[in-house]
Amino acid sequence: MPDLSTAAELSSIAAKLDWRKLAERIDAGHRLTEEEGLAILASHDDELLDVLAGAYLLRRKHFGNTVQLYFLMNAKSGLCPEDCSYCSQSKVSEAEIPRYNLLSREKLLDGARMAWERKSKTYCIVISARGPNEREMHAVETIVPEIKEKYDLKICACLGLLTPEQAGRLKSCGVDRVNHNLNTSREHYAEICTTHTWQDRYDTLCAVRDAGLEMCSGGILGMGQKPIDVVRMALDLRDLGVQSIPVNFLHPIDGTPLAGKNELNPRDCLRGLAVVRYANPDREIRIAGGRELHLGSLQPLGLYAANSIFVGDYLTTAGQAPEQDYRMIEEMGFVVTRSSP
Repeated sequence: MPDLSTAAELSSIAAKLDWRKLAERIDAGHRLTEEEGLAILASHDDELLDVLAGAYLLRRKHFGNTVQLYFLMNAKSGLCPEDCSYCSQSKVSEAEIPRYNLLSREKLLDGARMAWERKSKTYCIVISARGPNEREMHAVETIVPEIKEKYDLKICACLGLLTPEQAGRLKSCGVDRVNHNLNTSREHYAEICTTHTWQDRYDTLCAVRDAGLEMCSGGILGMGQKPIDVVRMALDLRDLGVQSIPVNFLHPIDGTPLAGKNELNPRDCLRGLAVVRYANPDREIRIAGGRELHLGSLQPLGLYAANSIFVGDYLTTAGQAPEQDYRMIEEMGFVVTRSSP
């Protein structure tokens, strides 16, 4: 499908929109349209605080001033047969990263301990793979009940493509939610990966949903998408009913096909977060990978749209010190919570 309007037309539409009124309409049941989403992305810097004020109206309605923390464990690093161009762990990456098979029970438990100590609500167990093999499935099924009994954490598993049978097994062992990012729009997906399709990812999310698990799915901004790709991704996540949406900003890692790509500025990142909030007013939205690099000193403003962040490091890149996150949250007048809204 072609873009709905030219950049000039969208800027004109954005200038005429009252962002608070749009947020109030959404709160009353209106569903964000493609054109409105594009107008958010095309809004002028002079309107940015108004755009965020509308996003905050929706965020506050459903989450108050609470922030939920996530802790991520890279349980299997590198060794992936997929060719995702943004990923340092893919088969086409030459990035210098640790490469190891599934971590031991003791290391996974130690990660859970760190998640609890860092005030996290959710412990994310991630493996690099097209999908889990039987040994990996068994390991997850064994460790999850132990983690939940000892630390009472919610568990999010990110294991790659899943069959309905595998999704059912994850539900049975106590996994609360599965992460599998759509990453971008259907139309743009072939530009970033050829070894699987957008539909493959969509089908995994459907299997997760049908198994009674919560869906965690978001995207990566800054991979060469057009604005319409960002908007359609946000609307696809809405239409799927995804409960938790991580918004990543491309970290162009040396040795990956997207190394050196840097098309984002902090205001664009904030507008991207706002689009996701206007499209998904009552969903958990997480500022994820790349926030330190791309939002910089504007990170606190992201919490007017999002209500969740990762605390600590990401898969193969470092995050800022947890103490900086705690201070940022406190200085914004927000509070960390482990409770669901």
